[in-house]
Amino acid sequence: MQKGTSRWAGVAALFVVMIGVLLLLNNYLLISGFDITSLWPLLLVVTGVLILLQGDLNDPASTRTFGITRGTVESATIEVSAGEIDVHLRASPREGRLAAGQYAANSRPTLEAQGTHAHLRMDRTATPWLSMTDWEVGVARDLPWRILMSTHLGAVQADLSDVVVEAAHIATGFGDIRLTMTKEAFEPFQVRSRLGDIHIYTPPGTRAVIHIQPTLFTGLHIDENRYEHAEDGSYHARAVESVFQPVEIYVSTTFGDVYLA
Repeated sequence: MQKGTSRWAGVAALFVVMIGVLLLLNNYLLISGFDITSLWPLLLVVTGVLILLQGDLNDPASTRTFGITRGTVESATIEVSAGEIDVHLRASPREGRLAAGQYAANSRPTLEAQGTHAHLRMDRTATPWLSMTDWEVGVARDLPWRILMSTHLGAVQADLSDVVVEAAHIATGFGDIRLTMTKEAFEPFQVRSRLGDIHIYTPPGTRAVIHIQPTLFTGLHIDENRYEHAEDGSYHARAVESVFQPVEIYVSTTFGDVYLA
């Protein structure tokens, strides 16, 4: 039996036991005025427990994997509109692949190509609404990427340490952002969240200049051993020798905290 199926069976069994206990209590007059139709809120409770235990109302077997060969592609864009789904982005471990990862059934990512440029899209509106399966994507590390990612409730975890980035725009509503910086970027990063926390990790050997636009509700947590506070208010990664130009990041959050590590 698959793990997800056993969880369904366990919760369903608990639900049946609860109904049986209530009916027995009613039969022996230990509770009065019992109406089984009043138990409909328990269905919401069971549904919530299933989401917490399994993370998806769909059968885990419905999750699909995909792989796209690179071919003659020399640059690419990945555009993700994830809604309430968590997204994990990283460099692909396999050579010759443009992108690979997992998605919910019936919502395969779409790909458009113009010349040597490819545009990969992942859209929440194309995914079954009950599916909460995380999206995991690995992208080719030997070509420049334009990264456009947004969520409402979902969190974003992007490890770009081995990815060449042309430009990146990452935004969330309630979800946190955990970003590991690339060594090479052609344009500044834009990273923002309304209510989520933002974590920026700068690997050793990466030159980074981070501009934070705080509000009265923004808390700053800076590792002073890793970053130097410049006169213009920006934070510079310390003691870095690199052949690449510094990667600039503009960070803003309305109510969340910012962590630099």
